[in-house]
Amino acid sequence: MREVRIALLDADVNFKVVKEFTKAVTEKAVGIETLRAVRPAQQIVKIVYDELVRMMGGTAAEFHLAPKQLQVILLLGLQGSGKTTFAGKLARYCQRQGFKPMLVACDIYRPAAIRQLHVVGEAIGVPAFDLGTERPVVEIAREAIAAAPSMGCDLLILDTAGRLHVDEVKMEELVQLKKATAPKYTFLVADAMTGQDAVNSAASFHQGVGIDGVCLTKIDGDARGGAALSIRAVTQRPICFVGTGERPEDLEFFHPDRVASRILGMGDVLSLVEKAQETIDQSEALELQRKLKREEFSLQDFLDQMKKVKKMGSLTSIIKMIPGMNAAAKDMEIDDDAFKPMEAIINSMTPKERGNVDMINGVRRKRIARGSGTDPADVNSLLKEFRQMRKLMSQMMRGGLGARGGALAHAGAGAGAGGFNHGSGALGAKMKPKHRRKRKTRKDKKRR
Repeated sequence: MREVRIALLDADVNFKVVKEFTKAVTEKAVGIETLRAVRPAQQIVKIVYDELVRMMGGTAAEFHLAPKQLQVILLLGLQGSGKTTFAGKLARYCQRQGFKPMLVACDIYRPAAIRQLHVVGEAIGVPAFDLGTERPVVEIAREAIAAAPSMGCDLLILDTAGRLHVDEVKMEELVQLKKATAPKYTFLVADAMTGQDAVNSAASFHQGVGIDGVCLTKIDGDARGGAALSIRAVTQRPICFVGTGERPEDLEFFHPDRVASRILGMGDVLSLVEKAQETIDQSEALELQRKLKREEFSLQDFLDQMKKVKKMGSLTSIIKMIPGMNAAAKDMEIDDDAFKPMEAIINSMTPKERGNVDMINGVRRKRIARGSGTDPADVNSLLKEFRQMRKLMSQMMRGGLGARGGALAHAGAGAGAGGFNHGSGALGAKMKPKHRRKRKTRKDKKRR
């Protein structure tokens, strides 16, 4: 428990929360019978996991919006917590659910914030409403509610002014804004990297205005999630959303059990499957399966799959979701730009060449290399590795991986990891000699 306590304090979890957590785990662990099939250390991990899930809310928070009805979501938070960016991500999330959101600029103290909201809205195809910096905040919100039906919008997301600290005058402004708009949800947007300060501001906003939930931004930074544990324990309000990147699509619904699995390095297969379902169509997956079985998988298909993987997020975040790979991902140097040379080579080919790599001769290789800014050797390497991968995948899909398939798997793995190194890592391995030399005896040495 001392090690657990130090780890939680290092993650910037509130000391009162740490004390409560370690006490609860100790009470559950002491005196419990160990199962024969499970080691005591594994059982402790299970108790810690269960307690983490309980402290973060147990189950996912509810987020339900009524269709065909004008609703308001109010966003609060300190300055620099990422409210404006989060407003765009939330609008994008609701847009995918079938709603037509509108962003409302209620930050009258920073003209740049109004401009930023318009830029965010344009990027995702959502209208942004503002009346400048002269009109009162409550009046802007009322005008936006009146204009929403004529603009075909059924959801208003109010981006309010950030505070450098908890200001009673501005807090009263938020109270009046909440009374005037009667929001369906009032969310506090908190920076996951601020740690203890996020807890203090969350408690102040909850006491002064009243919040329905917390949304954490910058969760993909070097913070270790201490704010997630602390805010939930202090405010007793659920964490609803977490921002996992810079793109508008990088917003996830908060699931306590999945986050606890990530914290303990167990992976998050459910989130990985959900990301894949959003990106990959089922009919396309079945067609891809058919092509792999018959060795009809082309470079165009390979390029399409690379683009879909990119849409799911960074390779580092995807690998961390795979069970057992969280710790390994820390030691791996994963460069998301590593596919760019490969992508440039494929894009320099004609549609016929992508569909049939066997037609690419020496003249075509030189042309492709010139068009992609690479060497003909790089084109040769890509074509060689692609053929190996296609053959390996075909055998795997047919379930025919025997001894020969195993050798191909090693070759394919080496080629895939080697990039443009011509697969030397796998194919250049030292082979054992077929016949061993006869050991020299003492008589032989004397004769010599």
